[in-house]
Amino acid sequence: MTPRDGYPSDLSDERWALIEPVLAAWRARRCRDALDIGRPPEHDLRQILNAILYVDRTGIPWRYLPHDFPHWNTVYGYFARRQTDGVFEELSGLLRRLVREREGRSNEPSACVLDSQTIKTSANVRRADQGTDAGKRIIGRKRHLGCDTLGLLLTVVVTAASVSDTAAGVRLLSRIAAAHPGVRKAWVDAGYRTTAINHGARLGIDVHPVQRPPGSKGFTIIPRRWTIERTIGWLMHHRRLARDYETHPHRSEAMIHLAMIDLMARRLTGEATPNWRGT
Repeated sequence: MTPRDGYPSDLSDERWALIEPVLAAWRARRCRDALDIGRPPEHDLRQILNAILYVDRTGIPWRYLPHDFPHWNTVYGYFARRQTDGVFEELSGLLRRLVREREGRSNEPSACVLDSQTIKTSANVRRADQGTDAGKRIIGRKRHLGCDTLGLLLTVVVTAASVSDTAAGVRLLSRIAAAHPGVRKAWVDAGYRTTAINHGARLGIDVHPVQRPPGSKGFTIIPRRWTIERTIGWLMHHRRLARDYETHPHRSEAMIHLAMIDLMARRLTGEATPNWRGT
């Protein structure tokens, strides 16, 4: 393959050093369980991940990957298998723990913040996977996020936009309680109703709705809730997330994990995240 100069989304040596052990262990498991044992791996793991991050960062369709990357079908196949095997969630969890330790926090959170983002979908998303957010008048999907108090992703659930915050909040709380048993507090907005609050109580999580200050109009910074609003802003630096292009909701969740992996790896290595504004 012809050498290339690289792209801004490519992994630096420092970031690759954080990620490589997880991907190498994943490949070893795949080779051990495969029928063609002994067949040498054909593709470089770093180049495959660079290609996946290129799609996540630039927002291009898979078929439009530059030819100096491996073939798009190969890259998508690796992306799909890693998503199915939970590799992106594993990487996200590892980097989150490292960031929390660097910030002087316990590696596991004791509190979280929940919120959602309604996003329009592309034409390749099935009608059955879409819905209408009546409040925002958007036809598409809804990303339900759970973050720690640093704004680092704990879990994400992607649904049709018609699914209420309360219904998805029950799922979020169940996932967080199972993966992070130390969480005892969750801040949410007023859209989370009694069902979610009571479900949190059964899980041992105090779900506290944070209200807007009385009489406030327009944009207002709301305590605790601004943390996850900032997280949503971080995600928007990845153009693939400006609209939901993924045919399957679980692939959409993987793209969100990838964006957070990119962000946390850069934070750990002291590298700035390029911003599309002014470039």
